[in-house]
Amino acid sequence: MMNTIEKLRVELGERAYEILVGPQLIESAGNEILPLLRRRQVVIVSDETVAGNYLAPLRDSLSAVGIAHHAVLLPSGEETKDLDHFGRLAEDILAIGIERGTMLVALGGGVVGDVTGFAAATLLRGIDFVQIPTTLLAQVDSSVGGKTGINTRIGKNLIGAFYQPRLVLADTETLTSLPRRELLAGYAEIVKYGLIRDAAFFSWLEAEGGSVCALAPAALRRAVMTSCAMKAEIVAGDEREEGDRALLNFGHTFGHALETETGFSSRLLHGEAVALGMVLAFDFAARLGLAAAAVVAVGLSTAPAQAYDGRYQGSGYGSYDHGWDQHQWRERAWHQREWRAHHRWYPRYGYGY
Repeated sequence: MMNTIEKLRVELGERAYEILVGPQLIESAGNEILPLLRRRQVVIVSDETVAGNYLAPLRDSLSAVGIAHHAVLLPSGEETKDLDHFGRLAEDILAIGIERGTMLVALGGGVVGDVTGFAAATLLRGIDFVQIPTTLLAQVDSSVGGKTGINTRIGKNLIGAFYQPRLVLADTETLTSLPRRELLAGYAEIVKYGLIRDAAFFSWLEAEGGSVCALAPAALRRAVMTSCAMKAEIVAGDEREEGDRALLNFGHTFGHALETETGFSSRLLHGEAVALGMVLAFDFAARLGLAAAAVVAVGLSTAPAQAYDGRYQGSGYGSYDHGWDQHQWRERAWHQREWRAHHRWYPRYGYGY
């Protein structure tokens, strides 16, 4: 990995914050966090898997600059992102004896970041938090922009808040510990940025997607920085999703329906659902006459579908290893979508919370 740390800024006036991207940021986290503290106390929230790799160096970094720290660990997986686990997390954090100057630190992937952010938004009516994303998906998407929340049996992210972090530290060295499946799930979100707003980036990904997923330093840096820069620009212009920010939900309308149908489990990772959802969205647009056949063809042959080592075939969802064929995936997604439309709370821009 290249050693240079690159910076971006999410421009939100008094609530603006920086995104730092590069290696060894966990080791230097204490120095980055210290100037933001109102009280020298942080509570680290992580999951059992991530903690085994990165909790100790983060603790060392905080101790080195005199920051008192505590840790609360969650079980790994999307199943953790529910009311029961959130309630226990809140109680555990409060039992530590926090004050409004205490900061939460989310060390983990999208689940940990979403749950920790929601805890920060609600505990003591709002305390500061920092994101330290350790998955590719979290680094390029979920850690930036202030969407926090938890799932319910009705659907994904239906309880939550817009609540911005004070800082995002995207340590690219953490990606080397990820299973290939997790990397590829994160890559789907990277491709989304090319499809919604940057044709040149999409073309570059068609050529260099393999290098990104292999964590080649130059390709990875460009992919992460381009994705974060695009999201930062969109969020700065539309923080609460009243306009252009809805573009970031591309693939999520159908994808969240599939996640709901599979029980928010490891059967279908979020990035995998988004990849399938983008394919289904293109298909839907073609049926409505809103996308030319040539555009749909590009969408169906993009790199994520080819990257999944045979689990997605052809169009990207033709034969998936969870036992559903193309027709079944589509029918499941349509069932969820039509149910929500019938019950009149289907969101204006699609089920893409």
